Amino acid sequence: MTSTSSTPQKRRLPAWTGNFGYQILAGLVLGFVLGFVALQTGSTAENPNGLGETLQIVGSSYVKLLMAAVPPLIFFAVVASIANLAKVTNAARLAWKTIMWFAITALIAVLIGIALGVFTEPGKGTGQAKPEAYEGKTGDWLAFIQGLIPSNFLGLQAAVKTDSATGAMSASVSFNVLQILVISIAVGIAALKIGKKADGFVAFSRSALKVVQKVLWWIIRLAPLGTIGLLGNAVASYGWTTMGSLAKFVLVIYVGLALVTFVVYPVLVKMNGLSVKQYFSGVWPAVQLGFVSRSSMGTMPLTQRVTERNLGVPTGYASFAVPLGATTKMDGCAAIYPAIAAIFVAQFYGITLSPAQYVLIVVVSVLGSAATAGTTGATVMLTLTLSTLGLPLDGVGLLLAIDPIIDMGRTALNVAGQALVPTIVAKREGILDLDIYNSARTGDVFATVDEDEDEDAESPQRGEEVAAQR
Repeated sequence: MTSTSSTPQKRRLPAWTGNFGYQILAGLVLGFVLGFVALQTGSTAENPNGLGETLQIVGSSYVKLLMAAVPPLIFFAVVASIANLAKVTNAARLAWKTIMWFAITALIAVLIGIALGVFTEPGKGTGQAKPEAYEGKTGDWLAFIQGLIPSNFLGLQAAVKTDSATGAMSASVSFNVLQILVISIAVGIAALKIGKKADGFVAFSRSALKVVQKVLWWIIRLAPLGTIGLLGNAVASYGWTTMGSLAKFVLVIYVGLALVTFVVYPVLVKMNGLSVKQYFSGVWPAVQLGFVSRSSMGTMPLTQRVTERNLGVPTGYASFAVPLGATTKMDGCAAIYPAIAAIFVAQFYGITLSPAQYVLIVVVSVLGSAATAGTTGATVMLTLTLSTLGLPLDGVGLLLAIDPIIDMGRTALNVAGQALVPTIVAKREGILDLDIYNSARTGDVFATVDEDEDEDAESPQRGEEVAAQR
C-alpha cells in the first residue's frame, strides 16, 4: 500500500495584478473615484480639502520626479543616439527620412485640426466672459530663436522671488529643454566627428544613460500611484463646473486626437504592409504612461523600449529616432491642439481668419513643434501660434483651466507618433524585424527590465545585425 502526501499550494495573486497596464487602469479608476469624492466634499483648486490636497501632492510629486530625470536623460540620450548613428548603415538617409515623416504626420494632424475647428466652431456661444490680460509665459519666433542659444553649459536658469507680504526671498532653479537639446546635439556631433579619440566619452555617455534610465524605470514603476494623484487632482480641481462652457472645445480636441490615433495612424501602418493590431498592442504600454504622466520626455525610455522590443525597430536606429521624436514629434501638442485652439480664440473674439493665417497655422505647427520640447503642457506652442497670427494672447488664460485634462490626450498621441515614425521608416528601409513585430504580446513590458543579459543584448550593433540578415 502506497501513500502519497501533497504539499499545500501557496495562494497567489491573479497574474493580472502584476501587469503594468492593468495597474495603470486601476490607477485611472481609483483616481477618478477619489477625485469625484474630493469634488463632492467641497475641494477646489484654490481651497483643497484634505483629500484634494493629498491628491495634489501625490500628483505633483510624481511629475517632479519625472522632471528631475529629464535634463541628464536628454543630454546623454541625444549624445549616445548621435554616436550610435556611426554604427548604423545609411545613417544620414535614416535621419532625413525620420524628419520627413515627422513633418508628414504633423501636416496631416494640423489639417485635421483646422478642419475640425472650422466645421465645429468651438469658440462660438461659450457664454464665457472675456478673460483678463494674460501675464503668463508667451512665445514668439524671436523669443524661440533666442531660446535656442544656451545661457550656460547645462541650460539651467535661476530665479529669485520675493514674497510681497512677508518680504521673504526664495530661489528656484529650472532648466531650458531647448538649450539642453542644442548643447547635446552639438556635443554628439562633435564626438561623432572626432571618431576613435572620443570613444571613452561616448562609452561614458552610454553608461551614464543606462544609469539614468534605470533610475527613471524606478520612477515609472510608481506611475499607477502617480496616476491616482494626477487624475484625481484634475477631477477635484476642475470638475464639471469649470469645464461646462468649454466642454465643446474639449470634445473637439479629443475627436481630433482620436482621428489621428485611430484613423490616420492605422492607415499609415496598413499602407506600409504592417498589422494595425500589432502596432497598437505593441505601443500601448507607452501610450498609457504618456496619458497619465503628460510628459513625452518622461515616457521616452518606455517608448524606446516598446519600439525596439515590441515593434522590432533596430536599437541603433531607435536610440536616435525616439529621443529625437520625444523632443520634436508632437502631433498632439504642436499640431491638433494649437490649430483648434487658435481657431477657438479667433472665434471667441469674433475675428475672421484669412486664408494666409490658416497657412501660417500649418507652417507654425510643422516647423515649430520643437517649442514644446517634450515637457508637460503646450502653452508656449499656443502662444507662438497666436502671436504669429496676431491673435489676442489673453485667450490662453481662458484655456489654462482645462489644460491638464486636454494634455493627457495630447501626450498620448505624441507618444504613439514617436513610436510610429521609426517603425514606418525601418519597414521602408528593410531593417524592421518582422518576427518581433508580428510576435505575440505576452507578459509585461517590464518583465525583464532588471536582467543584465537583456541590457547587454540591447547593443547598438543590433541595427547592423538585422540589416545584414535582410
